[in-house]
Amino acid sequence: MDILETHAYDRRQRQNMSCALFLSLVPFFLASAAFLFLWAHDSPPPSVVAAGVKAAPVLLLAAMVLGWNGWRSLGGVAGGLLLSAVGDCCLVWPELFIYGMGAFAAAHLLFSLAFLTARYLPRRPSSSHSVLLYLLVFGLGAAFYVYIYPFLQKAPDSALLTPGVGVYVGLITLMANLAIRTGQVATILGSVSFLVSDSVLALQVFKVIASIKHGQAAVMVTYYLAQMLIAVGDVLVVEDQDDFSKWKRS
Repeated sequence: MDILETHAYDRRQRQNMSCALFLSLVPFFLASAAFLFLWAHDSPPPSVVAAGVKAAPVLLLAAMVLGWNGWRSLGGVAGGLLLSAVGDCCLVWPELFIYGMGAFAAAHLLFSLAFLTARYLPRRPSSSHSVLLYLLVFGLGAAFYVYIYPFLQKAPDSALLTPGVGVYVGLITLMANLAIRTGQVATILGSVSFLVSDSVLALQVFKVIASIKHGQAAVMVTYYLAQMLIAVGDVLVVEDQDDFSKWKRS
């Protein structure tokens, strides 16, 4: 097989992989559309059904990642998605907010650990611009926490909530920086979308701003988009690693 035939074969393989990946995302698209159709403008009423509908898209993403990458991903992105689904369920009940935040914090920790594995290692070393970007992300996270701090102090359970939110902000900014470090476009965009989603949510939940029109939709669309991009990024990075290994052996 000459080099032209090899390139043509690789192109067909990538096209087939893209089609298969898209088809595996169809259940997620349908489930997220169902949730947004039902509760795009208002938070879902506290119920087991609402919790199931809200968590279903992320559970389907976890199943997709497991299907593509196997059980090893339970210690990484798939595990983070499952913990996120737990957080989704908790946040349906306002009194379980702190537990939901804890579940999402654990999810970000698993995402971060996944981004530190060898398959996510960037092909190029970090430049000075990358270091400045890391510092910028951490700086924005710290500034956001300082900004909402007075409002956290007014919350009924501020003694637990104030340090808890601080830890959460630290973990999500760490996750975003490690995502940037990977150099994977889908992973980076997913982390940015997660930051946007959580920022909009925090501003409304902690009454920093009045509830905005379509605020629920903005939070959930960016949230589902974030989880999808992180899941897709995990699938793609494994496929890219396999292709790179084949290229090295050839």
